[in-house]
Amino acid sequence: MRHAAFVALALVAACAVPPPASPPGLQADAPAGAATTYVSLSVPVEVMKPAGAGPFPAVVMLHDCSGLGPRSSGAPRRWARELVAHGFVVAIPDSFTTRGLPGGVCTETSPLRMEVVPFRRVPDAYDALDYVRSLPYVDASRIGVMGGSHGGSTTLATIATYARDTAQLAERKRHGFAAAIALYPGCRFQQPQLAETFRSPVPLLILAGELDDWTPAAQCVRLVETAKRNGSPAEIKVYPGAHHSFDNASPVRFVAERNNANAPGGKGATTGGNREAWADSIRQVEDFFARHLKAGG
Repeated sequence: MRHAAFVALALVAACAVPPPASPPGLQADAPAGAATTYVSLSVPVEVMKPAGAGPFPAVVMLHDCSGLGPRSSGAPRRWARELVAHGFVVAIPDSFTTRGLPGGVCTETSPLRMEVVPFRRVPDAYDALDYVRSLPYVDASRIGVMGGSHGGSTTLATIATYARDTAQLAERKRHGFAAAIALYPGCRFQQPQLAETFRSPVPLLILAGELDDWTPAAQCVRLVETAKRNGSPAEIKVYPGAHHSFDNASPVRFVAERNNANAPGGKGATTGGNREAWADSIRQVEDFFARHLKAGG
């Protein structure tokens, strides 16, 4: 088991400009502001690395609707520790804190939550990619993207190629991530034509729970079928008896205040760990990224 080395939080800016130096353990100041679709805004990113000089493959980890603050589910850093132990650098951009949402958006009712919907978080993923590529201990050609729930939906939005993409965004996608994993993502798009034309230029793995009432697995099964018809290397595994957020040890519980577009009235969702699904998902993630991000994989 390798020991994880924590790198100070850094300010990630557009165009891969190296961030200003920050004292170890301190977060560099990031400008606040409302996100705009496909327009880059700077966000802080936390980097974890294995011991050694590298170069290592890397993963940009996109957090869920609970963010990275005091109400965080803990899933991003939990997965980061798993991946670091297997030789990956992990970068976790924070899309919420500097935008006035440190508590996340799982139950947020203010209009501000619409400024960080998955499609608007896409620039954060690519800014983090640019920053990670600048690190001397990272193999710039072997970087994946991964996220769960809100972060899983953001992962799908990050890799999907659409005719509506700006020339700049299309170029970033062509030369961007090498592989993607989405755990229990929302696979229902508000604009049906986006789901019907979904395709990914890179290998995609979706892991979902059969009993998920927040982001139903059936929608993701249909999305993968669409991706395959469009020539994309996509696959999905659905875990029997598993709910949303199966990758933890928490008991299953229903929370009525959660925002849920798939529930009557738009509220209420169930989450809870599933020991078998969690254990298998670790194997699936490690195997998938080993095949697509490691040399000789």
